[in-house]
Amino acid sequence: MQTKPFRIGTRGSPLALAQTHETRDRLAAAHGLPVEMFEIVTLSTKGDRITDRSLAEIGGKGLFTEELEQQLLSGDLDFAVHSSKDMTTKLPDGLFLSAFLPREDVRDAFVGRSATRLAELPQGATVGSSSLRRQALIRRLRPDVNVITYRGQVETRLRKLAEGQVDGTLLAYAGLRRLGMAHVPTELLDPESFPPAPAQGAICIEARLGDDRINALLSAVDDPRTHEAVSCERGFLATLDGSCRTPIAGYAQSDGARIRFSGMILTPDGTTCHRIEIDGRTADAAALGREAGERIRAKAGPEFFLSWS
Repeated sequence: MQTKPFRIGTRGSPLALAQTHETRDRLAAAHGLPVEMFEIVTLSTKGDRITDRSLAEIGGKGLFTEELEQQLLSGDLDFAVHSSKDMTTKLPDGLFLSAFLPREDVRDAFVGRSATRLAELPQGATVGSSSLRRQALIRRLRPDVNVITYRGQVETRLRKLAEGQVDGTLLAYAGLRRLGMAHVPTELLDPESFPPAPAQGAICIEARLGDDRINALLSAVDDPRTHEAVSCERGFLATLDGSCRTPIAGYAQSDGARIRFSGMILTPDGTTCHRIEIDGRTADAAALGREAGERIRAKAGPEFFLSWS
């Protein structure tokens, strides 16, 4: 019988803590345990500390997880809670994504200072985003606007917007909802014309392979539909060597028997893009994502990927 609290690792941002509290509360309810049986351990990551450069410049999205994963591997943490879209496709040996909470809204949210819609921004307006996918999609839809790299926690980005540093910014609607800021967006973008990042809106729990006690605990909060969809999307990313240097979008939907996936790759300037749609059995979710990646890579041809180097 567990006598000391389970140790949950997380980043210290308000959004990361909101996601971790949700995970803790779901676990406590699922197992009939007091929340005090789950100790939240906050760690500062390199990705949080360096905010004046793009992720591509400083090493990619793994910078948000490295410190947490080191403590997971050492046994100092029992498991860690992450935004799924922050996870690299290749995890450290001995770790895996054990569970996924039910997915939130996958859409991107536009927050405008003067114009309420992305399409209504004046020519030459400045839009800030830290995501290469969002930057490429903005340039595709509005080649006349100035797109700049714009990092920081949600609250920091919104403060910079209010100060007039940019005319608009884009954020994940899921994160705003989890922070109690569902009222902040001035426009929610259609996933058909502005497809989300793979795994956007999904909270994942990372644990040690072979730790049967912890993984049995986590299985109680795993949402099968989200797990299947994100596995498909991560299969797509992995095949394309997805990182913070690559503008890639992808979204899968599972009904329990079948899964449908739509993916897109773009050049960073947004001028060229390729789409892929595929469907199959949910049992083959990850393989289906990899197949979609292989097909779109063949469709785009080797020249397309030179712009990513």
